[in-house]
Amino acid sequence: MRNKRILVAALNWGLGHATRCIPIINQLRESKYEPVIASDGQALQLLKKEFPDAIFEELSSYNIAYTKKGSNLKWKLLLDSPRIIKNIKAENDLTKELVRKYDLKGIISDNRWGVRSEQLKTNIFITHQINVLSGSTTFLSSFIQQRYMEKFDECWIPDFSGENNLSGILGHATSTPKNVKYIGPLSRFEKREVPLIYDYLILLSGPEPQRSILENILLQEFQNSKFKILFIRGVISEESKNNTNPNIEIKNYLFGKSLEEAINSSKRIISRSGYTTIMDLAKLEKKAFFIPTPGQNEQEYIAERLEKMNIAPFCKQEEFRISKLDKIENYKGLSDLGNHTFLGNLFTFFEGE
Repeated sequence: MRNKRILVAALNWGLGHATRCIPIINQLRESKYEPVIASDGQALQLLKKEFPDAIFEELSSYNIAYTKKGSNLKWKLLLDSPRIIKNIKAENDLTKELVRKYDLKGIISDNRWGVRSEQLKTNIFITHQINVLSGSTTFLSSFIQQRYMEKFDECWIPDFSGENNLSGILGHATSTPKNVKYIGPLSRFEKREVPLIYDYLILLSGPEPQRSILENILLQEFQNSKFKILFIRGVISEESKNNTNPNIEIKNYLFGKSLEEAINSSKRIISRSGYTTIMDLAKLEKKAFFIPTPGQNEQEYIAERLEKMNIAPFCKQEEFRISKLDKIENYKGLSDLGNHTFLGNLFTFFEGE
């Protein structure tokens, strides 16, 4: 008898949505379900490398072009909204076909609003944002997000429900949709006591052109540095990057255990303040310095919150200097909040189908 098939769909906005689906996919397999994986772009490429033997489907791309000036992002998204709505409809139509094609028994959608099926009563939406911060339009963006969340049967928030949490007001609202379930932070990594090889691990991610802009800023700043650095560019590509500093080891990307080992063997981390990165660094209990993506309000909020809590310092992208890293030792670093949910227990939700 064939294992029940569950569709797992990840948004292609940076690599964070795809990477936090990895522990879910692994646990589905351990729980004797067969995941059908869907995404597009670099997120899809990453998941194909992590699970080369899995079933894959390519979803239509949102093709959201990031802005060079971060403050323009909100207005760019507003202008793109007709195309985004069209794409939501397209992925919803494709989802209906996939339900029939694979006889799906459930859907887990990480921030893809259109990946759900009225044919099923087991549609799950994953997000860390009940509140979507967008400056003066936060009320509207949060309202839209919550209306879409309510279309799903359950909404999983990868955080804890209490005051001791990682997402703050992003994942905790005064009025929470009834279908919300807090499942605890998601990370594919385990903390291991290994020799500390690198002074800094630079872990880049996120949409272009901001990823490349930060890469160039950091390479310029560290070009004469004597620190031993592992520089992970965050691109799924075979093309290599030239480097003249022998103290800097550059990788396009590391997968699975290789990335876990790299983070564990680094004294400090320099990265964006994306929520998936925060979950991983908390699990591995690392000290970090954050550089939020310009115009991405949630990253700016997370970085500011962690600094106020004396956990990690941050600065704006254009203000980064090596000297700012001296502040890291004055902060306590991220810590594992413990009491993680066993994902296998959540999958009993699919047993009725």
